[in-house]
Amino acid sequence: MSERIRPIRSATPTPAGKQPAEDALQTLLDGFQRFRNDVFPNQRELFSKLARQQSPQAMFITCADSRIVPELITQSDPGSLFVTRNVGNVVPPYGQMNGGVSTAIEYAVLGLGVQHIIICGHSDCGAMKAVLNPQSIERMPTVKAWLRHAEVAKTVVADNCGCADHSTLGVLTEENVVAQLDHLRTHPSVAARLASGQLFIHGWVYDIENCTIKAYDAERGEFLPLDGETTPSASPRARYLAS
Repeated sequence: MSERIRPIRSATPTPAGKQPAEDALQTLLDGFQRFRNDVFPNQRELFSKLARQQSPQAMFITCADSRIVPELITQSDPGSLFVTRNVGNVVPPYGQMNGGVSTAIEYAVLGLGVQHIIICGHSDCGAMKAVLNPQSIERMPTVKAWLRHAEVAKTVVADNCGCADHSTLGVLTEENVVAQLDHLRTHPSVAARLASGQLFIHGWVYDIENCTIKAYDAERGEFLPLDGETTPSASPRARYLAS
């Protein structure tokens, strides 16, 4: 590889457990070189096709958490998933925020014709911890405003589980996925294709430590293991079958 980059060293002390800034960047650059030299040549035909078009079958909405890698978890090739990530795997209700998530949903459904939309929460979610402890994000006003879209889940847990502390983190994570599924159905493009049976929605919670996924089953109103005999479905029954 070419000579290492020589960025200006920061005078700020490196936080414990982290690489110095210049070493962290070099790690990324080294990774790109390995990808270009070792991985890309073996998948040149795939990338040649992807250079001209994309045709993903599913949209994957998940948390921005660095530990969650949708393509790795699902062992999907590039071009298979249309991924949107944000703090707390939030889907704002239609009309409340004309932002990146809403735009991505509309494009995925109408522009790319995805057949599935998966909303995936995860264990040890920092966003859900912040929902339970809003004082922790007092200095993060935009994060605090964004996570108001998860307040419905917090209220459901508090009113029905009899508590609202960190012991309820797992329950809150699941309820947040359910809440975002409800928000997702307010989007006209989603609602129309759900009604015609052209689109299916799914709610998952991924356990980082144990490599398990629980999926929401709308008919039973509970999360079930994804590796069971049947696949849980969060989709409502289609009312207009597509011709």
